[in-house]
Amino acid sequence: GDPRTVNYPQLPALPITVDANIVQEAISFLSRTGLLIEPRKMWPSGLGLPIYGVMGRIPTNNQAHEGIALSIWGDSGWGKVVKRGRYEDQYFNDQLVDVCVAMFKKWNPQPTPTWVTCIPSLRHPDLVPNFALRLAQQLQLPFHMVLEKTAHTKEQKSMANSTQQARNIDGSLRLNCPSLPHGPVLLVDDIVNSGWTFTVAAWLLRSHGGGIVWPIALSKTG
Repeated sequence: GDPRTVNYPQLPALPITVDANIVQEAISFLSRTGLLIEPRKMWPSGLGLPIYGVMGRIPTNNQAHEGIALSIWGDSGWGKVVKRGRYEDQYFNDQLVDVCVAMFKKWNPQPTPTWVTCIPSLRHPDLVPNFALRLAQQLQLPFHMVLEKTAHTKEQKSMANSTQQARNIDGSLRLNCPSLPHGPVLLVDDIVNSGWTFTVAAWLLRSHGGGIVWPIALSKTG
């Protein structure tokens, strides 16, 4: 025979279905821990945020509390599902709602939130509010859209450094209601990058009489 001929072993065909228990174990593994979102305690050095007129240390009672994120952006677990929801489907599916409910219950922030709101966007106006509303319904909490975006801003990931990221949103958020619901609030966003958006939103809420702010995000970059 031809010496160049290679006889490969006959291997059994790979299964085309996946055991449901293995899938559930994988889901449980990927969702068993949330990623900490550290609150910022200082405004950017120098001028701070001049449009809002704030600089230096953020008063403790105007800071966000520690938050939680479901995934690392784009990772092979939930991060991939979040990325697809944002850029392909433009909708975060109910599986993400369910896993965030489970994550929230394990997190169990105290004092527990009594209502839910979210970070607004002009680029994707319905994406996060739709998700936050379904999350609120599952948690049996009222949802109130109390924040609005007043100007288009570049995506935070395109900014060169933290100060640029902070100045990028200076003046771009405001409250759209004369009074806020009472009690601690769960503040929802899809992606947390620098943390400045949560910081500004929490400052707006708390400095206008709002309760403790608990941030929760679907993904965290880096």
